[in-house]
Amino acid sequence: MEHNGCKTSGMKAYVSLILILLSNQSVKANISNQPCDFPAVFNFGDSNSDTGGLSAAFGQAPPPNGETFFHRPAGRYSDGRLIIDFIVQSLGLPYLSAFLDALGSNFTQGANFATGGSTIRPQNTTRHQSGLSPISLNVQSYQLNDFYHRTQIIRKESRLFEELLPKLEAFSRGLYTFDIGQNDLTGGLLLNLSIDQVKQSIPDILGQFKTVIQDVHNKGARSFWVHNTGPIGCLPYILEHLPIKSEQKDSNGCANPYNELAQFFNLQLKDLIDQLREELPETVITYVDIYKARYTLISQASKHGFEHPLRACCGYGGKYNYDTHVGCGGKVSNGGKEIFVGSCKDPSSRILWDGIHYTEAANKWVFDHIVNGSSSDTLVPLHLACHRK
Repeated sequence: MEHNGCKTSGMKAYVSLILILLSNQSVKANISNQPCDFPAVFNFGDSNSDTGGLSAAFGQAPPPNGETFFHRPAGRYSDGRLIIDFIVQSLGLPYLSAFLDALGSNFTQGANFATGGSTIRPQNTTRHQSGLSPISLNVQSYQLNDFYHRTQIIRKESRLFEELLPKLEAFSRGLYTFDIGQNDLTGGLLLNLSIDQVKQSIPDILGQFKTVIQDVHNKGARSFWVHNTGPIGCLPYILEHLPIKSEQKDSNGCANPYNELAQFFNLQLKDLIDQLREELPETVITYVDIYKARYTLISQASKHGFEHPLRACCGYGGKYNYDTHVGCGGKVSNGGKEIFVGSCKDPSSRILWDGIHYTEAANKWVFDHIVNGSSSDTLVPLHLACHRK
């Protein structure tokens, strides 16, 4: 009887242990399925996510930019909203004000440090020479540092601006989004570097990206959402500036060598993200394959209700409706008559807005294909991007 009692007691203990383990797994599952409830978004990037930084620093993006959604120029190089706009909207947050924009800005639930033309690595050229912004990623991280410290000082010293600034907890619980790197590649190509030379620069470019991620992490950031770079070989401004042989184009008309360069960069970026996950185990870093989403849209344009996938909606002349000397919103003289470079009849049917950037319709399509996590390496949707899988 004593032996059976021990056996029964052991079985009860075993069952209890199993129940405890199952309970713990259930708790973990429930926690990981809870929406992150990000109180703020802090964005870093170039014109793909700039909501007014370049306009504040160097002059407003002219009409017809903004015509579809905002019905006026709104600091964005598109006819409407960008992917970052759809990101914050889906999180229940207002559109991000540009850090550089002093007029009408509200930073309660985040700030946007992105500026059009920005690169990861600081440039040795002026904006006039290369078209690239002096506000590189390291400068954007300095701006975050200044924003973080001055926010706390202002909240303590003055209630006048308190309602326009984020609370301290927003910096640690917020989502930090990055969409930058495209200009490091195209900028090098447009400065007559060979593809191999640009490839050789990528380790240094990503080394500087890593430094910024570490610095932002040291400020308390724990949730990161990182976009890779898109198919630059499908953009009219590359196809016009850097013409290539027809046999170097794919079946969609995109330039293979430049798309392969973008994919090479993305592979190195993915390796860096894996490395950062090991070095910063308390962070959650989501790597998002923007390249795949954008190329899928371009290559299957008609299937998804789009037309002329490589032609700019807002542009002038040539195979791609793009002129390297006259941009969207500019004016061109034709036969003694001045012509305004306006948009196409239906921007919602187009993918490319001005030969460099995307239309609101394309941005929305891409967003819809990344928000659920199917384009991230961890398959984690946006609203769960604070949880480690």
